[in-house]
Amino acid sequence: MTQTWLWLAITLLSVGLLVSLYWLLRLQRRLRDQQRNYEALLNVLRNEIRLTNSGAMGMGRRLKQVEQRLNITAEKQLELENRDPGALAYNQAAKLMEMGADVDDLVGSCGIARPEAELMALLHREIKGSPALKSDR
Repeated sequence: MTQTWLWLAITLLSVGLLVSLYWLLRLQRRLRDQQRNYEALLNVLRNEIRLTNSGAMGMGRRLKQVEQRLNITAEKQLELENRDPGALAYNQAAKLMEMGADVDDLVGSCGIARPEAELMALLHREIKGSPALKSDR
C-alpha cells in the first residue's frame, strides 16, 4: 500500500513538474515575443529621433542663413540712415518730377524747400525741352 502511495506521489509530482515546465516554456515564448516587439519599437523610435535631429539641424542651418541675411540688411539700413538725408530727398524729388509731380508735391513729399523745388522743376523743364537730350532718348 505504501508503494501505491509512493507511485501516486511520484506521478502527481511528475505531472506537476510537466505542467510547470509547460507553463515556463509558454512564459519564455511570450517574453521572447515581447522582447522582439520592444526591439522593433525601439528601432522605430531611434529612426524617428534621427529624422527629428536631422530636421532640427537643417532648420538650424536655415535659421542661421536667415539671421546672416537679416544682419546684412540691418547693416545696409544703418548705412542708408547715416547717408546725407538731403541726397535721398533730391533723388526722390527727381523721380517724382519724371513722373509729372509739381512743385507743391515735391515740397510736401520730399521735405525740400520751395525754392529748391522750383529750381528742380525749372531744370526738369529745361532738360525735357532740350533738343539734344530728346535725340538721345
